[in-house]
Amino acid sequence: MTDIRRTILWVVFSVSLFFLWDGWQVHNGRPSFMHPGPAKVATAPAGPASAASAAALPAAAGASAAGATAAAPPPVKNELVTFTTDVVKATIDTRGGSLVRVELLKHADDTNASGHVVILDPIRNYSARSGLLNVPNAPSDQTVLTLVDGPRELKDGQDALTVRLEADQGGVKLVKTYTFKRGDYAIAVNHEVTNTGAAAVTPQLYLQLVRDGHIDHTGPSFAPASFAGPAIYTDKAKYHKLAFDDLKKGKAEYEKNADDGWVAMVQHYFVSAWIRNEAGPREFNVRPLNENLYTAGVVMNFAAVAPGASAKLDNVLYVGPQEEKKLEVLAPGLELVKDYGIFKILSKPLFWLLDVLHALLGNWGWAIIALVVLLKVAFYSLNASAYRSMAKMKAVNPRIQEMRERLKDKPQQMQQEMMRIYKEEKINPLGSCLPILLQMPVFIALYWVLLASVEMRGAPWILWIHDLSKPDSLFGVLPWLNAPLGPLPLLMAASSLVQVWLNPQPTDPVQAKMMWIMPLAFSVMFFFFPAGLTLYYFVNNVLSIAQQWLINKRMGVLNS
Repeated sequence: MTDIRRTILWVVFSVSLFFLWDGWQVHNGRPSFMHPGPAKVATAPAGPASAASAAALPAAAGASAAGATAAAPPPVKNELVTFTTDVVKATIDTRGGSLVRVELLKHADDTNASGHVVILDPIRNYSARSGLLNVPNAPSDQTVLTLVDGPRELKDGQDALTVRLEADQGGVKLVKTYTFKRGDYAIAVNHEVTNTGAAAVTPQLYLQLVRDGHIDHTGPSFAPASFAGPAIYTDKAKYHKLAFDDLKKGKAEYEKNADDGWVAMVQHYFVSAWIRNEAGPREFNVRPLNENLYTAGVVMNFAAVAPGASAKLDNVLYVGPQEEKKLEVLAPGLELVKDYGIFKILSKPLFWLLDVLHALLGNWGWAIIALVVLLKVAFYSLNASAYRSMAKMKAVNPRIQEMRERLKDKPQQMQQEMMRIYKEEKINPLGSCLPILLQMPVFIALYWVLLASVEMRGAPWILWIHDLSKPDSLFGVLPWLNAPLGPLPLLMAASSLVQVWLNPQPTDPVQAKMMWIMPLAFSVMFFFFPAGLTLYYFVNNVLSIAQQWLINKRMGVLNS
């Protein structure tokens, strides 16, 4: 029974750590051990955006767009114009007035220490587009708009930067206005339509997010890797993720018509989303445009516009980090883009508690340590029961070893004698399994919290730990393992060995050696884990060692 107990513990521990390690590998751009990634498909050029728009919209609307394109005048040269605030550097293409590049000035690029994270990016064909439908030859995302002169940088003392673009064709004048606010990643986007023709019109507005289908992970669905791809939210159907592969195979299902909701493109730590909180009919459309280009869009209606009259629709384009508390305020369900994995029911309250601790302590590293302490207090009685069981087993270990040696040729009698000893000493051989099995979901949920929380990205702790979301690499990189090397994983390994010393030793010499070797082997995985997660496990080990040492000392088995 002792061997069965240890086998169960090590299987649970090893499988869980392997999946965590494999997930972190793929998040750092390395192939999954279980499912090596296929060869990367070269990103296809966007092609004529008019064709992309027609493909991305509903059939009837697409026909209108195609008709408008056929009647459009020869192309006019476009211009790329950059606007800067305190948090973003945004580039707008006058062709369609599309937002084609957004650089986040408060978030450093992982691959370039002097650069910043870029979300919308022409290299990825990733852009936010909009235009009009249901009016022949109306301005679309292929129409070159005129940029109205104005400031291109948010000055000190200013709270907002306004960018105005306009076009007049097909008897309709479109004015598109972007308003960038200080310290805010939510961009107000206003579309105003004026009827310059002789008959009433009922235009429609389409909003799109277009990007390639390349993502940084290709592991199996159960590997711990954050979702990347389109997402839709409606009050009726709630949050719905749409995988690129499902879209390509035509298997994606979602609510296409609603009176509320938003559409987004999700990636690790960051998101772009078209949002309209005001109720009104809208049609969602998510589909592939070509082999490696996808669109997520929504179409909504203007009120009927009489000759000389105007109508407008106000929307919000969010392009920024997945800061949970800010997303909650911005739109219903928007915080759901933060991927907590299968243990969301545990991860969300864990992040809430971690955030409260951070507000009190002012540092994410100390908040993690405080969280460990609180969890150890919560599980104290459960752990104490397990440690008492292990201490009893350690106390009777000499008797078990003597009995095994004496009855080594009589396995059935050996098993009966072992069970008699356990019953006599009131030992449950599986008593230490339950606490670990109950706590494992909490540990995995915390892994997802640390993996998904952009708040932890770039967050320092003390001394050499400058980023809790990255592996500890104070001593450089192990060339043979291509792994960062730092003190935290080494301390983690040492604490694991101390725990082995405190545990009852197997009577089988081979198993006894494995008990010492396996913690060292598993500790290698922590070289790849974010420093915040390694810090959590190390502190948890230290507190566990202290609790187990005290119990062993009280029961007189420290030197057994």
